[in-house]
Amino acid sequence: MKSAVETLNPTRVRLTVEVPFEELKDSLDAAYKKINQQVTVKGFRKGKIPARVIDQRFGRGAVLEEAVNDALPKLYTEAVNEAELNVLGQPDVDITELKDGELLAFTAEVDIRPAIEIPDYSGIEVTVDAVEVTDEDVEKSVEQLRERFASTSPVERAAAEGDVVTIDLEAKVDGEVLPDGVANGVSYTIGSGELLDGIDEAVTGLEAGGEATFTSTLKGGSAEGKEAEVTVKVTQVAARELPELDDDFAQMASEFDTLDELKADSRKRLENMKQFDQATQAQERVLDELLKLAEVPIPEKLLEDEVNTRKHNLEHHQLGQMGLTLDKYLELQGKTAEEFDAETRDQAVKGIKTQFILDELVSQEKLNVNQEELTEHLMRRAASSGMSPDQFAKAVVEGGQVPMLVGEVARGKALAVVVEAAKVVDTNGEPVELDDDEDEAAEAADAAETAEAATEASEDKSEA
Repeated sequence: MKSAVETLNPTRVRLTVEVPFEELKDSLDAAYKKINQQVTVKGFRKGKIPARVIDQRFGRGAVLEEAVNDALPKLYTEAVNEAELNVLGQPDVDITELKDGELLAFTAEVDIRPAIEIPDYSGIEVTVDAVEVTDEDVEKSVEQLRERFASTSPVERAAAEGDVVTIDLEAKVDGEVLPDGVANGVSYTIGSGELLDGIDEAVTGLEAGGEATFTSTLKGGSAEGKEAEVTVKVTQVAARELPELDDDFAQMASEFDTLDELKADSRKRLENMKQFDQATQAQERVLDELLKLAEVPIPEKLLEDEVNTRKHNLEHHQLGQMGLTLDKYLELQGKTAEEFDAETRDQAVKGIKTQFILDELVSQEKLNVNQEELTEHLMRRAASSGMSPDQFAKAVVEGGQVPMLVGEVARGKALAVVVEAAKVVDTNGEPVELDDDEDEAAEAADAAETAEAATEASEDKSEA
């Protein structure tokens, strides 16, 4: 077999392949065998029809077509490997010559990963938020914990903000009660804003047994978006009682003996959260600076597929779960279809560039993924998916997605290398050390999540 490569542009090549006919022998034999099992000829047992009879009855062309279809994938793969091409997606194949007994020639156009020159990233500088926890932050955190331990008790008075009321609701549109417009025994905290617009004003001041009617735009259900006349009846008013902020509360709500210990722990937790946010912010901003420095040609077909994948996932998975159409989503976001398309394209370009650059860094730095790093990343992915680690691991193995996870961690390690070389300061001008309290596995997993967020669906396309 002879093959040649023609570069059409930095991301696409054309392979020209010539195959001596004798190399098709196995595929020709397989073609005759397959046709033998599919047809019957009087006078011959099934599967025992001679090749010359098949040629006479069904045409040599049918045999050649079957043989070529069988041989092409293997021949294409051999040509790709011989040329050491890093291909993306499926090729466009065109048979240019087929001479029975002599020659098969074909061309295959396919996208490839472009050659990328990694820029000098040692001069990258970024600024991130300082880790500052105020007394007000701590008080707010403790107050939120206090709210979780609030109790309620029925009262015989008019409902006021902060009270928990039990209500019955009935919604009418054009004078007709909606099929899904009746709900009884609903518990609602006045001022929470969790139900319909206008309900707070309607129930405030009502005692048990009181009733009011108001107009509101429905947020869901069969008449979503329509204006409805809603009747609300209060069946119970209950006051919320918060526990006293003292040592007894600390013992009830935590493992600590004193309120001071509880507050100290809250401060430490808030600091840890802000340090994690700071590290994530540093990774994201360093990545953005790296993308600005690198020239990365984008394969148009890959970009088109990526844009379509992102739009499909949003429309049919994320929005579908929320009961929203794309048009309704754009309306809520205040975006036009053109703005959404441009934004999706920009995100797709960023995802593809991120994967290409970080993969090249993985190769240049000879980065490997050990079992601890992979396990750490798997645990985090499992937690974010709502599955147990065992369930997630089983799904990953059965779906053949282990290489994908390894790739995510490897790209995370590549990003960590760039972050380590960058100068990171906080808004107070103080240098930020990002790895003092983290081991390598956790660092790789954190950076992997940042890199994964940038690449999103690009990985599946470019691995094809």
